[in-house]
Amino acid sequence: MPKSLSAWLTHLESLHPKTIALGLERVAEVRQRLKLDPTFPIIVVGGTNGKGSVCAMLEAMLHAAGYSVGCYTSPHLINYNERVRIAGQPVSDAELCASFEQIERVRGDIALTYFEFGTLAAMQSFISHDVEVAILEVGLGGRLDAVNVFDSDCAVVTSIDIDHADYLGDTREKIAYEKAGIFRAGKVAVFGDTDMPDAIATQAQKKGAQLWRLGREFSFKTGELQWDYQGVAKRSSLPFPALRGAFQLNNASTVLAVLDALKERLPVSMAAVRRGLTEVELAGRFQVLPGKPVLILDVAHNPHAARSLAKNLASMPPCARTYAVCAMLKDKDMAGVVRELIWQVDIWLVAGISAPRGATADELGNVVRQELFDGSVLPFATVTAALHHACKEAGENDRIVAFGSFYTVAEAMRAKSA
Repeated sequence: MPKSLSAWLTHLESLHPKTIALGLERVAEVRQRLKLDPTFPIIVVGGTNGKGSVCAMLEAMLHAAGYSVGCYTSPHLINYNERVRIAGQPVSDAELCASFEQIERVRGDIALTYFEFGTLAAMQSFISHDVEVAILEVGLGGRLDAVNVFDSDCAVVTSIDIDHADYLGDTREKIAYEKAGIFRAGKVAVFGDTDMPDAIATQAQKKGAQLWRLGREFSFKTGELQWDYQGVAKRSSLPFPALRGAFQLNNASTVLAVLDALKERLPVSMAAVRRGLTEVELAGRFQVLPGKPVLILDVAHNPHAARSLAKNLASMPPCARTYAVCAMLKDKDMAGVVRELIWQVDIWLVAGISAPRGATADELGNVVRQELFDGSVLPFATVTAALHHACKEAGENDRIVAFGSFYTVAEAMRAKSA
């Protein structure tokens, strides 16, 4: 058996021939062997974009309310332990290694993916720590994702757009069908956007879930300094979320709808809501680092997220020039992402990603050149090299935005702290 967390992660990557293998039969069988039967409420969060923000705000509010909260998210930026948190703190290497070892001993000849191992290990940790509520972020899709082996007490779909088309389908309706697979009979299903595909309502009805939609069953109104939420309960004069971005009130309202749905089992005071909104943190989501030139980190990796990033950049004070440090995975809609950001970027610094699905600087550079009417495109072997060039060339009144992938943001964070 591996002895360290890094050795375990290397081992897990080698166990299944595919990085992504959708289906619940294998992970359900191992779950049964491990006797993982949680008795605490479970919130499952899916969607194309906004999952991380919703999980972070839920975690912050429930923690502020005094609950012991388990939160499982993916992917991580720097350390794997970021994926599994209890009471706001990552679990230890030793605990993860012990969970992985137990899973390895009982799985027999069942091949599990890296993500499936991680999902089972997270639930083991939550059960052993006797948490009072668990938040599980869907890795891919929903219907056949490993977290769906556990029944949710409230399911969330944040938004629907085209992403992972090879696995989920090439239309919003097909993708919505997969995302709605996390709905459960007799439980509330929350949809956190006003643009809802028909498949969400259809699947909620088929499954017997109670559908709550932003703009229908719950809504929000904004003022200059505060905002109001209206749902089962009304929460007025709320502070704006500490997370930046044009869509964060959608996400915050979605979170409050979840709290409405679970208020009998998990009551949360106004004070805890306000504290959660002001104290929530989430690295890499329109994260603006202090200093000049300003550096913005955003994991935007599909057109929908890039559109949000473009709106957020447009809302900032004017700057002289914007440098884009961009690196992406080749199976993403690179042209669609570039198209959304053309009017916000002056100089493109494209970089390669060394991961198996990573696009090279030349591949991404060719896509950018095809989309630009005019502008500069410079290739770099790594994100670190591109960021160093941007920091050297940019003036105090310029800004740098690093985006395109979790890999991009993680490398930019490491380069900035070096």
